[in-house]
Amino acid sequence: MTLKEVKFTLNNLETIAFELPNGDLVPSHFHVTEVGKINKLFIDCGGTIRNEEVVNFQLWNANDYDHRLHPEKLVNIIELSERKLNINENLSIEVEYQGETIGKFGLDFNGKNFILTIKQTDCLAKDQCGIPKTEPK
Repeated sequence: MTLKEVKFTLNNLETIAFELPNGDLVPSHFHVTEVGKINKLFIDCGGTIRNEEVVNFQLWNANDYDHRLHPEKLVNIIELSERKLNINENLSIEVEYQGETIGKFGLDFNGKNFILTIKQTDCLAKDQCGIPKTEPK
């Protein structure tokens, strides 16, 4: 999802819920502790320089059971971050969430909940580093 899509979705919700890939829900008393812009400048194994930019949400559980983040509050946080950090609303969202370690997830929406989607590593230069193409069976 892009930041623009998240804001549009939030404007049509009464409550926010995030669902983990295993179907469990992030506890309802979560906080979004960070909204940021991450710029990753790197070189792949084929020697190509790449630049990726995403918007990062960090979800955190506190022992604060009396407060729940409402959609309009998260929209306000997002809009503040867009102004202060010069964030483009067409950037994709990456979500950090604490499990056994900090996990990085993509983001989708199923009509009710935001879904934390599994991210995979991949070789970006398969044609240059000898990875054979798999033939369809």
